[in-house]
Amino acid sequence: MTGHMVLSPAMVEQIGFVAAFCTTVAFVPQLLRVIHLKSARDVSLGTFLLFSTGVFLWLVYGIYAGSKPVIASNSVTLVLSVSILVLKLKYDRDAVKELKL
Repeated sequence: MTGHMVLSPAMVEQIGFVAAFCTTVAFVPQLLRVIHLKSARDVSLGTFLLFSTGVFLWLVYGIYAGSKPVIASNSVTLVLSVSILVLKLKYDRDAVKELKL
């Protein structure tokens, strides 16, 4: 015995769901702030485009891997992230200029 705790597959999946919840819910305050202020000036368009692309790819991975925590978290995170992107483009007329550095 190496002294490491052995986790059952069900426990590992539960850890995945808790981690998914934490990282997904982390975007809710940002989205609420953008909605409340009607401004997304402090949100980087490039960062959220890249992030949303990564979340989409994680979702595809999760679907093919059959990982419920990855599918659940990335489905919700993609909706939140794309919502922030849409609001960024709606509220900040010059947002696209950020990509032309």
